Formats: sequence, C-alpha cells, structure tokens
Amino acid sequence: MFADGIRLAVGTLTVLPTGPPRHVDRSIAGRAMVVAPLAVLPLGLLVAFVCWAGRELQLEPLAVAAAAIGALALGSRALHLDGLADTADGLTASYDSERSLTVMKSGNTGPAGVSILIVVLLIQVTSLANILNRPYGPVLAGVLVCASRAALSLTCMRGVRAAREDGLGVTYTQTVPRIIAVAVLVAVTAVVAAAFELGEIPWWHGLIATLLAATVVGLLLIRSVKRFGGVTGDTFGAAIELALATLLISATGTMLWFGYTPVSG
Repeated sequence: MFADGIRLAVGTLTVLPTGPPRHVDRSIAGRAMVVAPLAVLPLGLLVAFVCWAGRELQLEPLAVAAAAIGALALGSRALHLDGLADTADGLTASYDSERSLTVMKSGNTGPAGVSILIVVLLIQVTSLANILNRPYGPVLAGVLVCASRAALSLTCMRGVRAAREDGLGVTYTQTVPRIIAVAVLVAVTAVVAAAFELGEIPWWHGLIATLLAATVVGLLLIRSVKRFGGVTGDTFGAAIELALATLLISATGTMLWFGYTPVSG
C-alpha cells in the first residue's frame, strides 16, 4: 500500500519513470498526497545541484535562479504552473461557478493566467537568487521545493470538497484526514526550521515561513470553495506554486528584516 502511494506520487508529481501502482483507490491517492514532499526529493536535489553548480562557477545569481526554477518546471511537466494559470483565469472569468470551471477546463491561458505566472515566477526567481549565496543556500532551496509540496495535504484534506464530479480532483479530494494534514505541516515546519538554522537564519524564521505558506494556501482554498464550489486539480497546482513562492520570499524577508546580507562568492 505504501509503495503504491510512493509510485503514484512520483509518477504524478515528477517526470521520473516509475512503475505504475498495483492498485489505485482513494486510500492510495491520499497516501500519495501525504508523501508528496518525499516523492519530489529528486526535484529538490535537482534545484540544489543547479544552485550549487552556478554558485561554484560564480555565475550571475539571477540567471542561475532562473535556470533552477526552469529545471523544476520541466521536472514536474510544468503541470503546477498550468494549474496556477487556469485557477487565476477561473477566478477572474465569472462569478458563475459553472462558467469559471468551463474556462479552467478549456486549456487556454487568458490575461489573468499570464499575469499571475509572470508575478509568481518573478517572485520565485528573484527570491531564489537572493538566498543562493547564503551558507548552504542550495540546500535551503532544495528543502523549500520539497516543503512546498506539503500544500497537497491541505488541498486534499477532508472537508475540502471537489468542485466537479470528473477530473483529477475527484480522486484525491478529501482523502487526507485533518490530523494527518496537521502532522505533515508540523513535520515540514521542523525540516524547514532546521534548514533555516543550517543557513545561519534563526530557526523560528522557518516556522514563520511555513505558517505564511499554509495561510496563503488556506486563503486559496477558501476562495476556490466560494467561487467554484470546491477544488480541482488546477487548484492543487496553484497551491504548490504559491506555497513555493511564499517560502522563498519569506526566506528573503527574514534576511533583510533582521540584518542578514547575502554572502558573495
């Protein structure tokens, strides 16, 4: 059962070839969402490696950060970015839920989708460039990539219903017990706090960062339920991208607010 959850998570969230699960049901789907931060560890390592290599070669931090975020997008088939764009289009298309869901399902990207992609990607790239040369900055970047996938435990938490009866969301919604979602958040917070401490940032700044990310995801879920009647697979992708942007910019903010400056070289 656990192995099937890992296979489903890796196959869904990354481009890595993996054997199909022997059995897939809502229970397996829930396990896949819970282990999502572990399943994307290869993507975290990829981002960490790109950041480390760019730093060692003394390349322009902004270009290195852009390459790392680009590699992350390719490693996840850009599905989360697509979900972010579709969610933005749906939220701005109409106050009628059916009309909004139709727009999200169309596959076309409107001005709202393009705008949110630009804003979120700019936040991710510039924030990553800022933390790149921190002590163990590449490690911190990789940890935050994995931590952002904990958003899936919240989007699939019991009580957060699906917006429609078909599509990806139906299989995964309401499959994670609330106590498990909280446990995942606590575990991820501990890891992020340790990564902040490793990067010579007080550990409790990591606590603030994860709480901010959880708040952003929570607000997205509230808005989606109000506008769409529930969540969709696109909402899952939007939650991941917004969580990552929040974690990265939070790490940047703690350095600036409390007197930290990037380390050169």
